[in-house]
Amino acid sequence: MLRRPANGATVSFSMKPAKGPWGGSSAFVTQLSRHLKARGYRVRYDLEGDIDLVVLIDPRIDKLKPYAHEQIAEYRRKHPGVKVLHRVNECDQRKDTGFMDDLLREASEVADMTVFISDWLRAYFVERGFDPERPHRVVYNGADPAIFHPLGKARWQRGREPLRLITHHWSNHMLKGFDVYEQVDHLIADGGLKDVHLMVMGRWPDSIQWKAAELISSRRGAAMAEVLRSAHAYLTASRWEPCGMHHVEGAQCGLPLIYHEDGGGIVEAGQRYGIGFREDPARAIQSFMQDYDTYQQRLLRSIPSGDRMCLDYLDAIQELLAFRDA
Repeated sequence: MLRRPANGATVSFSMKPAKGPWGGSSAFVTQLSRHLKARGYRVRYDLEGDIDLVVLIDPRIDKLKPYAHEQIAEYRRKHPGVKVLHRVNECDQRKDTGFMDDLLREASEVADMTVFISDWLRAYFVERGFDPERPHRVVYNGADPAIFHPLGKARWQRGREPLRLITHHWSNHMLKGFDVYEQVDHLIADGGLKDVHLMVMGRWPDSIQWKAAELISSRRGAAMAEVLRSAHAYLTASRWEPCGMHHVEGAQCGLPLIYHEDGGGIVEAGQRYGIGFREDPARAIQSFMQDYDTYQQRLLRSIPSGDRMCLDYLDAIQELLAFRDA
């Protein structure tokens, strides 16, 4: 579909892009901001002046998020023509909290359209009262393909080197899967999982006593992608993840997934190009090693893409702006 320039339409994001290592929301804002600017949109990160559309990222105000749904409602009273797109990428089950679901439902009241980052997250909120008749879409996450791509990726030489698994997280919360990563690490160290090497990048709980894992400090951008491409497969044991970016970045760097079956939105990707586990990650890893080429081919046929994600959001934004005076 032909996408014409926006003729100066202004889009405000409720979150500013972060400088330095940060989570998936910042990467999303950076990507979509750049995509919109390249197509003639004006982009800002406040509620000053005339704004055509607001993208609400997270209804919690902090140094990167200068406004939320209450401020949007106040702005709308003065500018009734403004449209609001609410990107929902959180839930209480993800980090065992008790406030996020209610806050997101409250925030959604100002939205003209809601975008969930996975089918799993949409179903989660429908079960908790979201009206599926309200305007909404599901758009899966994608990473910047200029950085996260499979070109130059290491190919596993069976019998000549160990299978290199990698995982990376900015958060050190245990529900990111660190119980499983520690289990795999100990199996490798104790000889219960042979011909496997585990790489852990980013942050991890202080309580973990690593035995064999290669520990890599936090990286971002091209430096992170280079490390990812040095591995052969991506291990994620994150639980009830709305979608996440860690496994997406790994997949875009050419790494098939070995994933926990309670992974929430991650499962939607893993079912296309990975193998799942629940109680026995070692068995899944060993099975993956037997069919490595098959999983690699499946991934390359359905690799995620930040460009595709941005085009899907652009479609949603254009749908709203085309009728902003209605």
